[in-house]
Amino acid sequence: MKEFRRLQIKLTPQRLAILNFLRGNKSHPSAEDIYKAVLKHYPTMSFATVYNTLEALKNKQRVKELKIDSGKKRYDPDTTKHHHILCIKCKKILDLHTDFKLDVPEELTHGFELLGNSIEFYGLCRKCRKRH
Repeated sequence: MKEFRRLQIKLTPQRLAILNFLRGNKSHPSAEDIYKAVLKHYPTMSFATVYNTLEALKNKQRVKELKIDSGKKRYDPDTTKHHHILCIKCKKILDLHTDFKLDVPEELTHGFELLGNSIEFYGLCRKCRKRH
């Protein structure tokens, strides 16, 4: 509870349920996934509550919005530096906790100071490869 208070956002029971759902969640859920999971305990909760909570968490840099899945935005509560791999068939996303050293020549940066990168990999997971 203390960790949530540090967020400096209004902590309603619905928001606490969303925060608890996200805590340690590795499935990279969409807003709809979160809504469906929390709705079981709070049947009067609106989708807007989930969306607004995710926006507040994103603004506080406590959740990352992923655009790796072209079908929907996904969210990652793990804000440490890491990359992702997506199964193009079942849409499962996994974290890749490794650093890829990329030397980008200065003439390609157009004067930008590079502060980081995010690398996305696509492929078929083990289960989908077996069915393929």
